[in-house]
Amino acid sequence: MTETSLTIYQQHHLRPVFDHHAAYLYGPMVHASKAHVVMLAEQALIPAESAAQMLRGLLALEGDRPEEFVYDGSVEDVYYTLERRLAEAAGITTAQLNVQLARSRNDLDAGVFRMVLRAQLLAVFDELVSAGTTLLDRADRHADVVVIGYTHRRPAQPTSMGHVLAGYAEALTGQAMAYAAMLEEMNRSPLGSCAFAGTDLDIASGRLAELLGFDEVIVNSYEAVAGADHLARNGALNAQALATGARVARTLMDWLSWEWVVTPEEFTQGSSIMPQKRNPVVLEHLVSMAGAAAADAASVLNNVGAAWWEDSNNATTDVQMRLWESNDRARRFFALLSGLFVRLEPLRPPTGEAIVASGATTTAAADALARHGVPFRGAHSVVGRLIRGGAPSTWTEEGVRSAAEAVGVAGELTDAAVRDLIAAAVRPELVLRRRQADGPGEDAVRAQVKRLRSALEGSAVRVAALRERLQRAEAKLAGAVAERAAR
Repeated sequence: MTETSLTIYQQHHLRPVFDHHAAYLYGPMVHASKAHVVMLAEQALIPAESAAQMLRGLLALEGDRPEEFVYDGSVEDVYYTLERRLAEAAGITTAQLNVQLARSRNDLDAGVFRMVLRAQLLAVFDELVSAGTTLLDRADRHADVVVIGYTHRRPAQPTSMGHVLAGYAEALTGQAMAYAAMLEEMNRSPLGSCAFAGTDLDIASGRLAELLGFDEVIVNSYEAVAGADHLARNGALNAQALATGARVARTLMDWLSWEWVVTPEEFTQGSSIMPQKRNPVVLEHLVSMAGAAAADAASVLNNVGAAWWEDSNNATTDVQMRLWESNDRARRFFALLSGLFVRLEPLRPPTGEAIVASGATTTAAADALARHGVPFRGAHSVVGRLIRGGAPSTWTEEGVRSAAEAVGVAGELTDAAVRDLIAAAVRPELVLRRRQADGPGEDAVRAQVKRLRSALEGSAVRVAALRERLQRAEAKLAGAVAERAAR
């Protein structure tokens, strides 16, 4: 059909949706249809000859290239395109097809959507674990590189580069757990629910789930078709994970501006007018990608919330594009992070003198007094008077005692306390000796890396087990199809 022969609805909705959805849905629909035909034959709901005919046709459709399909208006959507091509491949008319017996587009779409999202989320998980592993490696490597930690964009306390990176690695580890849990939740089958109320035919929904790698059948057939919580959760988890990564990217922009680290050459772009410029725009792109993920999540939630609790395109078909793009973006986001951090090296971290001059050591100085029995508020006041009088590098024992006298804690000040205060104030590298398990001490950070690596690997084991189940299911389906197609 020509452009002018398409209706307005076809031109402006059905064709754009078909063009976008065909490459995503057609292959999984063929795969799900093979399992459905096998189940129907096993349940004696269709003749063995009919099953063999359709299975041979479905095997032929595996060679199709749906991304090259052209919407001509002769069928409504991707599903009916499959029916038409199956009839042609099987050498029968569409009126003779049994592929949709005891099945609706409702439960087929719901199942195929889960299959597509499952495959995408596995890819997202892989890149996330790679990024987490990279961050842990770098945290271990740079556990002895002292930098200034900031709060509210102001110098706050000394920490280590490894401590900061391990902190983000912990966030990634938690996100890996969340993605693994979501994959397990996603891996439940709605197939067999038909329109929403099931069927009087003696189908085997559990067998369909088994052949397609689903771990179980959704308990309630209405929820199987109407439910969209898994879709909202997918969009929200991507938005959450990328938002955290974007915050890290913003901090990394500062590190680059201060020349604490250098951007790998392949992650920079040049200027069209300034020859000296190498712009780390990848970090800007990461922030923008997080914003797009948030927009996709909002779109999914808005559409789901605008739909009735029943089969509705608002809460199913119309949100799929947003999730497919969100998942692809999340995969690329974590791939960029991993590739960036694996090449990121310290360039000129702040010197001890610079850290001291920033005032970041004053908390440690106050804690030094507290360790010697000076009440916290008094110790805090002493150091406050000292910092108002000059940078820590200018402090003297006499000055400390004078400040203590003014505050009213001089009687509690020992010589050892004064010496410890001054040492803490001018030696930021002492933070690397801190023994607190979750702190920036060098040994502590390396212990954190070890613990987080174990947790990350635990999530990877869960997902690897899911992959093994999917591979076994695929082999089981292939065997059942080959056996019945040969009859």
